Amino acid sequence: MSVQFLTLSDHSVLDFINTAATDDTRSYEHLATDTQVVEWMRTHQFAGAAVAPLFDEGKLAHAARTLREAIRNAMFQKKAGRRVNIEPLNAFLNLGQYRVTLVRHANGQLRIAHEYDCATPEQFLSQIANASAELLATGDFNLIRKCASDACSLWFLDRTKAHRRRWCSMARCGNRLKVANYRARRKA
Repeated sequence: MSVQFLTLSDHSVLDFINTAATDDTRSYEHLATDTQVVEWMRTHQFAGAAVAPLFDEGKLAHAARTLREAIRNAMFQKKAGRRVNIEPLNAFLNLGQYRVTLVRHANGQLRIAHEYDCATPEQFLSQIANASAELLATGDFNLIRKCASDACSLWFLDRTKAHRRRWCSMARCGNRLKVANYRARRKA
């Protein structure tokens, strides 16, 4: 059974954090299995069409959840203006190995290729760790927000022109809360 991953945050790292969340009806975990981790990475262009390496069952999912918590904690600390504990994320970054090469396509066009080693689950996940480090170091945390719904734990990057986005999505939380507020005003 294929999982429908949320892609509403406007940033892949925040989508990664949002793979475990709660809303007003349930909690969910989208990185429960190694297969789900590989599917998520392919959905977000972190893993190509090549066959994913085989690890002992559950090791990749465990490493992904560990990385997610390291990223989530660092994001919360940065958002709160506190000193960010970089050690857990650096542990993943230090295990990742990749090389950059220049590739020529058949039509003569050049592109830069990042080739990641994937002998371990941590190396396989290093692309996500790299993207997370980039977001932590250069991201505008005034535009990274948690959904305004108290029942929702999703995060997003506000790329709207006026930077006034409040909801993970209008369909998911925004409209529901607007209707509830309208009903409350009508009762009063």
